[in-house]
Amino acid sequence: MKKLIFLILFPFCLTAQETPNSILFWDSLQSHCGKAYEGEIIAGGKAGDGFVGEKLVMHFRSCEKNTIRIPFFVGKDKSRTWVLTKNEKNLITLKHDHRHKDGSEDKITQYGGSSPNTGLANIQFFPADQHTSSLISYASNNVWWITTDKKSFTYNLRRIGTERLFTVKFDLTKEIKTPSAPWGSKD
Repeated sequence: MKKLIFLILFPFCLTAQETPNSILFWDSLQSHCGKAYEGEIIAGGKAGDGFVGEKLVMHFRSCEKNTIRIPFFVGKDKSRTWVLTKNEKNLITLKHDHRHKDGSEDKITQYGGSSPNTGLANIQFFPADQHTSSLISYASNNVWWITTDKKSFTYNLRRIGTERLFTVKFDLTKEIKTPSAPWGSKD
């Protein structure tokens, strides 16, 4: 009887703390560490943009506790790496690390943004931050987002107030051979 009264008066004690959606999202990315996948442009590609007609590959190259590095290769161009970091509040930041063949940073690099909340387990949004706005003024209204499920991973960019939309989708059911290191890294 005492247990029943306790449960009626304090039902919240039975609820386990839920895992934040950002952590579920993070864990799903971590499950692909070391794997590589081929993708295709499903929105925003046009002839001459440097992406159309090129082999698109992403590689979950490095997965640390609070940092995931995903090189994104466009044909022979190994200059791009998506860098996701998780902070103490379980919010995720997306940055774009751009390098030259010699490994030095491009003048347009480390742009991106941070999720304003824990999002959903299968999608995280990253509105442009102040660094991005200062570095690339026309990108001030960029919003990037990543979606993931058991079958696919998408990287997306929308420039709010314009027609600019770019989406590349990777098939997570077909792992490919691990590529060599991106520019600025060693095998």
